[in-house]
Amino acid sequence: MVIITLQRDKCIGCNYCVEMAPTLFQMSKKDGKSVLLKSVNTKGFHTLKSPDHTLAELGELAEKACPVHIISMKET
Repeated sequence: MVIITLQRDKCIGCNYCVEMAPTLFQMSKKDGKSVLLKSVNTKGFHTLKSPDHTLAELGELAEKACPVHIISMKET
């Protein structure tokens, strides 16, 4: 299982996550912040859980690229 989490409230809109993982992230036209696609929002933490382990590499790239460290990825 791959679990990717985004703390959207702290996003600065740099777009690095979209550049690294465009199939996982996109920028909101409303507020210019990142959106984790197909995620569930729980108290400001947007979480995507997927059995697709190919997403792990993309999640890791986005996590490393984020300058404010609001993306986390773990694989179980």
